[in-house]
Amino acid sequence: MSELPYSNELPGSVLFACTHNSIRSVMAENIMKSLYGHAVYVDSVGVRAKDVDGFAIEVLDEIGLDASKHVAKNFDDLEDSSFDMIISLSREAHNRAEELTRTTACETEFWNILDPSTTEGNREMRLNAYRHVRDELYEKIKARFRTGPLPSV
Repeated sequence: MSELPYSNELPGSVLFACTHNSIRSVMAENIMKSLYGHAVYVDSVGVRAKDVDGFAIEVLDEIGLDASKHVAKNFDDLEDSSFDMIISLSREAHNRAEELTRTTACETEFWNILDPSTTEGNREMRLNAYRHVRDELYEKIKARFRTGPLPSV
């Protein structure tokens, strides 16, 4: 797995995209907003919109983030499709993002993040899969959008 590139500046706007806008992109949107506040405009979409997953709401709540009022939307529901960056969290969403940005100067990235809803097992095993995705997104976002002076080598 390659290192994410270092960014010394935040983009003006970031769109997180996944398959349903119910788990991964919702988590990423909430985490990014919690880390960077109003310094960057953040939104999320899915290829197809589906209600927010209850486990996603629960594991975000564990770290003090509230996604309970999130309204899922798809690419066609976006009021503005002009973003500086689209980060796709599923292959299907990345294909749609590539189509959307074919004629724009928008940067796209693909982060292949496991869909935790495919995890089987008891409630705690499933919640742990969601926690893993939440924590992975948190670390990727912090690493991708570090700001400040370059680290010394």
